[in-house]
Amino acid sequence: MSARSGLERTLLGGKFAVTAEIGPPKSASAESVRRHAHEMKGSADAFNLTDNQTAMSRMSSIACAAVLIQEGLEPVVQMTCRDRNRIAMQSDILGASALGVRNVLCISGDHQTFGNMKEAKNVYDVDSVQELMILRKMRDEGRLWSGDELETAPELFLGAAANPFADPFEFRVTRLAKKVKAGADFIQTQSIYDMDRFERWMALVRARGLHEKVHILAGVMPLKSHKVALYMKNKVAGMMVPDTVVERLKSAKDAKEEGIRLCVEQIEHLRTIEGVKGVHIMAMAWEEKVPEIVKRAGLRP
Repeated sequence: MSARSGLERTLLGGKFAVTAEIGPPKSASAESVRRHAHEMKGSADAFNLTDNQTAMSRMSSIACAAVLIQEGLEPVVQMTCRDRNRIAMQSDILGASALGVRNVLCISGDHQTFGNMKEAKNVYDVDSVQELMILRKMRDEGRLWSGDELETAPELFLGAAANPFADPFEFRVTRLAKKVKAGADFIQTQSIYDMDRFERWMALVRARGLHEKVHILAGVMPLKSHKVALYMKNKVAGMMVPDTVVERLKSAKDAKEEGIRLCVEQIEHLRTIEGVKGVHIMAMAWEEKVPEIVKRAGLRP
């Protein structure tokens, strides 16, 4: 099977991969997407376009991906189960593939109660594991989930998300195994601050041999202040931020610089863990710092 994307070629070639994230705007103008593309070009192997993150309406991830392709960057389209039934999901994949999109991240999506239209009806016709199965069938068999044959099958490198920090802890690896069996080629994890717990999760991953079946990209997110760290610790489900991280930012003379330094240290640590094949940098509303983080961490996408 030939490599379908630059990200796939990087990972299959054994190189430490870097992906980063770009948040689509609440706008009909793609100017901010192009600006981020210019700022971040050359700093990652591929760039995620979030799909109506925090359950708020934004420019579609597929439209933003088309803009990135125009700017010479490789996109990773995120596709949530929250907003689409299986008909729309397969339709969007065919359209994205026609535009040149090769990387797709299959995710459930933030529940609509997190957003500003809490009365919106969610879909969840399928979950993220079933989404992987549907897209793998389209790619490998050239058929829709209905069994209908496609004239041209999409070329896809399929990704999924993993959270090593939610409870019950042992189930997290079982959930990962299900996604790998369903068709995940790569995994991007939740932001990591508790390295000890992540190390334990990776030990369980290696014990089941999953690190040899899927490419794991460890998630990192630079923190701007101790208040942001506290919010992540207390308000974001499935996040673990140790008190030592909060105190380090609180006592720093320059919290933003300390947040960058901490992120670089985290990347250096993650590179030493067996089975970690890359990092996923989520600098939400701070995308311009990605090139600096990559440079200081000694990464070469």
